[in-house]
Amino acid sequence: MKKSLLIAEDEEITLSLLRNVFERSSLILHEARNGKEAIRIIDQYPVDVVLTDLKMPEADGLSVLAHCRNVRPDSEVILMTGHATVESAVNAMKMGAFHYITKPFIVDEVVQLVNRVLEMTTVRKENANLRTMVRDHSGLENIIGVSDSIKKVLSLIRKVADTNSTVLLTGESGTGKELVARAIHYLSPRSRQTLIPINCSAIPSELLESELFGHVKGAFTGAHTGRAGKFEAAHNSTIFLDEIGEMSPNLQAKLLRVLQEKSVTPIGGNKPVPVDTRIIAATNKNLEKEVAEERFRSDLFFRLNVIPIHIPPLRERKDDIPSLVPTFIERYASEKSRHIDGIRKDAMDMLQRYHWPGNVRELENLIEQVVVLKGRGWIEVSDLPDKIRQPGKPLNAAIPVLGESGLDIRNATAEFEAALIRQALHLSGGNKNRAAALLGLKRTTLVEMIKRKRIDDKEIRPYLS
Repeated sequence: MKKSLLIAEDEEITLSLLRNVFERSSLILHEARNGKEAIRIIDQYPVDVVLTDLKMPEADGLSVLAHCRNVRPDSEVILMTGHATVESAVNAMKMGAFHYITKPFIVDEVVQLVNRVLEMTTVRKENANLRTMVRDHSGLENIIGVSDSIKKVLSLIRKVADTNSTVLLTGESGTGKELVARAIHYLSPRSRQTLIPINCSAIPSELLESELFGHVKGAFTGAHTGRAGKFEAAHNSTIFLDEIGEMSPNLQAKLLRVLQEKSVTPIGGNKPVPVDTRIIAATNKNLEKEVAEERFRSDLFFRLNVIPIHIPPLRERKDDIPSLVPTFIERYASEKSRHIDGIRKDAMDMLQRYHWPGNVRELENLIEQVVVLKGRGWIEVSDLPDKIRQPGKPLNAAIPVLGESGLDIRNATAEFEAALIRQALHLSGGNKNRAAALLGLKRTTLVEMIKRKRIDDKEIRPYLS
């Protein structure tokens, strides 16, 4: 579908210039020479972007902006003016303008800005279409984003959804791996059946085998009746194996057999049960490193890693935060019966500067907290928690300077180690397994160091802005 741009400008020279630079076959171009005409076009056509002058006869640019926000809330408006004031710029941004351009402008910069906004609105439509298809089946939360990395994830979802290929999702905790797994399933031919999720790290190893493969009556103490496992429940459907990297070597071997033979044998049984199950696995570990260190079977890794999809951390796609935040505000304002008008630009900027060790899940939880506590009105910088408003201490602040009087190297080393541990815990969102991996330590070693140094990871503040 072609993108569309409305240029509203009463100066013929400027209008002609903009027409020449944007006139192309891939773009539907609308023109208006006054505000009233621009409003009529907005009513008649589904424009994606409006590039409007502020001072125009019959209706000014702010009136065009207000009407567009009301009639075409998914469109974006860029204001131009040769009479720029701080007050007019602030009013425009408060009313929902995407950007504010002063005349005379550099043509190339305007072209780049408009092209970027056109691309953003296109991706937003694609996201909405995918979310609608998924929501029709499962009521999932939105997959939201305009960054290149999220566009790549969405593209891969579309490409693999209608196949039976095994998918391996990688990414830190809180990035939305289960959401992607559900999207793949509910866009697939297996969508009439329920997705079967299981968290491999949440169930003790001795119980996980029974959960996955089932058991027959009398297979072990307490097995008074037989029970089908998750693989049988996922026959003709999809099973989502979350945190697959936590699976014990014994279970890894049995899972490999299921993948190879397409059947499961319940505990205590001797008759294989055929299963037609698609597998989507997920992990926050580097499985290639786990294989190299002989903690994960290489043959199972290659069986799982048919279609790898990496979900990037939020700190690597901060361009998505302005799309995520309004969605979360709207959701929780509705759920919690709050009346939130929106979020101020300086507060949004501050959210984009934060490092987000807990990723999208942390952002969503924070917005829920702010919405509930704010109650009504605009979210201001003062409404954000201290960890967002107050920049943390950089790591190099822990590096002492050796003066003429010298220092105790053992104490300095201990303090530096403590600073590194705090930073690793911050980056991992308090996950000690990941923090240990970041430091090249075993988890048990890290836990002992935390105890010995009396580090309270609950009190950690962000060390990266």
